[in-house]
Amino acid sequence: MKKVIAVFDIGKTNKKLLLFDENMQVVFQQEQKFPVISDEDGFECDDIDLITAWIEQELSALVAGNNYGLIAANFSTYGASLMFLDKDGERLTPVYNYLKQVPEAIAEDLFSRYGGKDEFCRRTASPALGLLLNSGIQILWLKLEKADVFDKARSILHFPQYLSYSLCGKVVSEPTSIGCHTFMWDYDNMAYHPWIKDQNIELPQPVTNDVVFESEIRGKKVLVGTGIHDSSASLVPYLKGSDEPFILLSTGTWCITMNPFNSEPLTADQLEQDCLCFLSPDKQQVKSSRLFMGHFHEVWAEKLARHFQVETGRFKTVSYDEGLVNSLAQQPSVFFPNGKESFEEGLKSVDLSVFTSYEEAYTKLVMELTELCIRSIQLVIPQKDVTQNLYISGGFARNEIFIRLLAKHFSDKKVYTSEIDNASALGAALVIAGTIGRKNLSQLDLGLKRWSE
Repeated sequence: MKKVIAVFDIGKTNKKLLLFDENMQVVFQQEQKFPVISDEDGFECDDIDLITAWIEQELSALVAGNNYGLIAANFSTYGASLMFLDKDGERLTPVYNYLKQVPEAIAEDLFSRYGGKDEFCRRTASPALGLLLNSGIQILWLKLEKADVFDKARSILHFPQYLSYSLCGKVVSEPTSIGCHTFMWDYDNMAYHPWIKDQNIELPQPVTNDVVFESEIRGKKVLVGTGIHDSSASLVPYLKGSDEPFILLSTGTWCITMNPFNSEPLTADQLEQDCLCFLSPDKQQVKSSRLFMGHFHEVWAEKLARHFQVETGRFKTVSYDEGLVNSLAQQPSVFFPNGKESFEEGLKSVDLSVFTSYEEAYTKLVMELTELCIRSIQLVIPQKDVTQNLYISGGFARNEIFIRLLAKHFSDKKVYTSEIDNASALGAALVIAGTIGRKNLSQLDLGLKRWSE
């Protein structure tokens, strides 16, 4: 019977169960979409009861079945969501949607009490994202707006830790959830920010992500991890599998650049340019920058397809043309005349008749997107840069124009594309692998391909 780690990878849209064998290979995968419900204010949110019931059902089926030997379970989930428990450990609230709007005055009052917005955001390494995306605001919002509920709260957990708690009953915190744009972590002192204590809020001290607890499922003892924030989880395979310092560019709708080897404090200027810090599983700072590049690409690809009367997916067939790139490099910006902030301006004002073909227009688009991405990457490179490798994962890792342009610019680094499916789920399995006796991970396959200019 194959021994496995079960990982529940909980996204906003899709919920997955993956089973990893002793070589960290996926031997089973299941995907679910659950109907959403509404919170008490009528705002859409995940049905936490449905999710936890599904988790318990699947784990029970694994234990009862004869195909796999379940030895451990862990969770990777989206962040910025808290759960409040009463004195009996019962859930008091739904898992509020981080897109829910709350009064701006809540955050403004916090800023005014602790050095102003710039200093507070710098110290917590958290851009002021609005809504409930800064999860510490959820605590203050509940305390101010729903005091009757808050007064009953005795424990506060981030979403991954609540799923772990639902199996093992342990109230814990861990670095990756508490350290990512929460307003709750003081990066100057590597501790909870003073406002937590000043508000008489009790939170558990973070434990590292390799901690596991014992749970019993249908009479079988199973080890349960603390859970992990999915963004940090996607970094773990590279931390485990790379022998050299690196930068990871994870591409998708949002392109996130992560540098675990930059210990410089975050600056106010970097915050203004959409940088933040989060914590790795071993409580180390990871400086990160964000770019809405996938969205920019999607909108422009559709517009180009309409203009040139080709299929929307035509861009997948456009290859790198050195001569065309050199020629277009002499021309001024067309799609982003004033940087990423001019995205909407470019959509309205661009004259696509300056291009003679779809291939020419698309190549120019990718050249400009790459320039924006280079600026975003440079934001997380310190003066004393020790990184030797640049890993690119996600959808843009398959875009030859983008990759070759990056490799040309970062000629001082080894540039690799990486094809790891389900990186967040793999990261959740890897953080507990050593604790449960799987220490021989030296052959971890990152699916790397080396590129040069």
